[in-house]
Amino acid sequence: MSKIMKTMDGNEAAAYAAYAFTEVAGIYPITPSSPMADYTDI
Repeated sequence: MSKIMKTMDGNEAAAYAAYAFTEVAGIYPITPSSPMADYTDI
């Protein structure tokens, strides 16, 4: 398996890691304008 390098902000990185470790991604963003929940919605 090769590494995949991707440029992303902190919100997207947190959502990516949370989604990889669970089938149900419960994300609670700190601010309402945070796009973390959108990143986990597939």
